Amino acid sequence: MSGDEAGLRLDRWFKRHYPDLGHTRLERLLRTGQVRVDGKRVKAGDRVEAGQVVRIPPLATALVDDGEAPRPPVVRTIAPAEVEAIRARVLYRDDDVLVIDKPAGLAVQGGTNTPHHLDGLLDALRFDAAERPRLVHRLDKDTSGVLALARNAAAAAKLAEAFRGRGARKLYVAVTVGVPDPLGGRIDLPLAKDAGPRGERVAVAGESGLKAVTLYQVSDTVGGHAAYVHLSPLTGRTHQLRVHLAALGTPILGDGKYGGAGAFIETVESARKLHLHARRLILPHPRKGEVDVTAPLPPHMLDTCAWLGIEPKSIPDLFPGDEV
Repeated sequence: MSGDEAGLRLDRWFKRHYPDLGHTRLERLLRTGQVRVDGKRVKAGDRVEAGQVVRIPPLATALVDDGEAPRPPVVRTIAPAEVEAIRARVLYRDDDVLVIDKPAGLAVQGGTNTPHHLDGLLDALRFDAAERPRLVHRLDKDTSGVLALARNAAAAAKLAEAFRGRGARKLYVAVTVGVPDPLGGRIDLPLAKDAGPRGERVAVAGESGLKAVTLYQVSDTVGGHAAYVHLSPLTGRTHQLRVHLAALGTPILGDGKYGGAGAFIETVESARKLHLHARRLILPHPRKGEVDVTAPLPPHMLDTCAWLGIEPKSIPDLFPGDEV
């Protein structure tokens, strides 16, 4: 199981890798114990974790139920304009690694009511490679910026390991409503997922939460109304930066999910979009050396900075290593 698939429901994992296998047939395989994860029986809704081994029976007979022919896979045609647009966002490419500047609003993977996603565009990023690029980490749908892909299975394994450990160093920038106090430091607040009536959310938790650590530094302010902040997550929890900044009382501009009405500035025209950008990524190259890539600020953040009179500062050195 690759690192980018950690947390995925088992039925969705099968849909991704075996699109011909219908849900009814999968449920039968699970019910009879023919599919196991790390040797144990599992259910369709169980979440998979990186490094787990999925045992799968020969699927030739599983794809046929009472004489019914297997359904043909759904193949989505990528329009030439989409191919051109996603290729124009390539920041770095070699035989093993591909790095793009993901636009805000593009989901990394599909789901309910998400027909358009990066996973469906990966064939457009194959270029001359024998294999389809593989996702090795994720960004939220509304977060823009640097996203790394592996161009072969060997590179995928090494890059996924870098993201699971401390090998990948990430620098984000955000515009916040209000100014964090103090102007720099360490946010060490455990987080836990909460499946409430409004969908899955992440909240600050006590001892039951997972450790989450973020380093931050304010580089510019607009009085006490807004700030331009550099952030370096030392852990990779879902929505970590968004929840941590909201916990300081300074939500990211445009983040109504965690900041409510307080995440918007009425006079800022572009304030409806999330102002969080993966600015820079440094990670060990699968063969030797390292990859160091920077993504330019997206148009909506440039517009907001101009509107507020914020001067985006030059990219600082990544925050020094710190113990989680």
